[in-house]
Amino acid sequence: MTTTDTAAPVSQPFQAEVAELLNLMVHSVYSETDIFLRELVSNASDACDKLRYEAIANPQLVPDGQTQNITIIPDKEANTLTIVDTGIGMDRQELIDNLGTIAKSGTKSFLSRLTEAKDGAGLIGQFGVGFYAAFMVAEKIIVTSRRAGTHDAFTWTSTGGAGFEIAQLNDGMSVPAGTSIELQLKDDAKKYLESWEIERIVTSYSDNIQFPILLKDGDGEPKQINSASALWQRSKSELTPEDYSKAYKSIANAYDEPAMTVHYRAEGRYSYAVLLFAPESKPFDLFEPERKGRVKLYVRRVFITDDADLLPSYLRFIRGVIDAEDLPLNLSREMLQNNPQLAQIKKAVATRVIGEFETLAEKDAETFTKIWDAFGPVLKEGIYEDFERREKLLALSRFTTTSGEKRTLKQYVADLKPNQTEIYYLAGDSLDRLKSNPKLEAAKSRGIEVLLLSDAVDAFWTSAPLEFDGKPLKSLSQGEINLDLIPEVEADKDEPKPDAADEASTIAVIKEALGERVSDVKASTRLTSSASCLVAGGRGPDRELERMLAMQNRGSATKPILEINLRHPLVTKIASADKAVGGEAADIAFLLLEQAQILDGELPEDPAAFATRLNRLVLRGL
Repeated sequence: MTTTDTAAPVSQPFQAEVAELLNLMVHSVYSETDIFLRELVSNASDACDKLRYEAIANPQLVPDGQTQNITIIPDKEANTLTIVDTGIGMDRQELIDNLGTIAKSGTKSFLSRLTEAKDGAGLIGQFGVGFYAAFMVAEKIIVTSRRAGTHDAFTWTSTGGAGFEIAQLNDGMSVPAGTSIELQLKDDAKKYLESWEIERIVTSYSDNIQFPILLKDGDGEPKQINSASALWQRSKSELTPEDYSKAYKSIANAYDEPAMTVHYRAEGRYSYAVLLFAPESKPFDLFEPERKGRVKLYVRRVFITDDADLLPSYLRFIRGVIDAEDLPLNLSREMLQNNPQLAQIKKAVATRVIGEFETLAEKDAETFTKIWDAFGPVLKEGIYEDFERREKLLALSRFTTTSGEKRTLKQYVADLKPNQTEIYYLAGDSLDRLKSNPKLEAAKSRGIEVLLLSDAVDAFWTSAPLEFDGKPLKSLSQGEINLDLIPEVEADKDEPKPDAADEASTIAVIKEALGERVSDVKASTRLTSSASCLVAGGRGPDRELERMLAMQNRGSATKPILEINLRHPLVTKIASADKAVGGEAADIAFLLLEQAQILDGELPEDPAAFATRLNRLVLRGL
């Protein structure tokens, strides 16, 4: 397109808000100047969409043989970058309305009109305020446009100051229908004249624009630099597993295969296409503190962001695309996470993903197990965070228990012992240490299954009040445990039990020796063969959570309760031991505390003193 042979230009001021908007665009709204090209290509795509839509009712708008495309032309000699589309174009008033004001683009008016439009077609092709992002890289912008079906062409020119100029071309029909945007680049924006830089941006942001994006560099033939195919917009019946595999590897920058694919289109109040993948292996950023998701948001096949938190944090391992039809392409793209339409989409997609997991777990347990092995600890974060889906996440969870591996709570409840009304668990930092923990002894003696929770997240989600199928979850290291109503295994009934120490006097001796080291000393109902264990009170955090928080300096650990087995020989020995200060009874009391700490994976407060006491007790027995 050319801007020569124009009538006298007419100067007009920008709408009052535009000057402020331009400053906002250049300095605040976008963090990367690359975005300007995404904006202009997006606008060009919208204009092509609008022409295609109007041509359905008015075919003569598109001459025979003409196709819609977008051409990017870098000119190093002239220091210009031009974006040309063969879309609907704009007449004089549309240039003023769409480029001289923001009333029809990025304001509440735009959102309101988009909401009112049943299919949004009436707004396709209107420039959003993202157009002004071009002033981040351009000293001057010249827009030349002829609306399809008309004979007049106009130029719009601005340096981003107080206003713009409008001029009519003398020979409008010499200009093809559509729009040309010529950017006279700033000195620090010359990199956007490099072909490789243009290709990189288009590939990153606009690869799935459905119209061909052509790069015309020099005198050579234009070459297409985008795929022009949004796979997620195609029907599932058209696609093969290989198509999905390629899409996953491209979208997620991954090398493994997807373990699960979710592809569907939602129609109704909001329309959007979804293509999501659950990987087989853990992404490198899975446990970053920000817990950011990596699902890409598109609007009408235009990439918006991969940082919109489109799924809950506990589904951050999911990769893929959500392409919405009804969201606006306007000023606050980085603020789309606050859009109420997007909030509804997020909720619906999260529910669908959990439903797909349920179906997979039922129909292909082996594949679901792969996903659980890789992402189980992450999914369990949702048990604590997502009250609405807590029951479903508990049902999906797989546990190592004293009865086996990959056990579900449904299986656990089906195997409850007579009179058992709770689901018992024990949390710790090591599966091997949990299996040998003395707090399991009373449960084992009754054949009660216990969940062994060794993931770091287990200490947190179990702190919420939980139940499954009407059965509350209960920690074996917190509060009172009474298993008396559950009969012991027959083999254990015939074993004679040693006499128990006197409860009151033994506890009194231990309390006097340990002082403030423990909050209380109690006779244990958890132990059958070990001498002692440490538990937390009925209120507050469990032992494992307390220990983790203390290690991270996020809270001061409360004093534990020391439980003792009154039938253990070490405990019964206290009755006949020297009860003087520093005597044998005190050594035994400290040994009961410190061996319980060691069994919980902790070090005694004073390892040297522990070693001295232990040696003293050993020597007394020699």
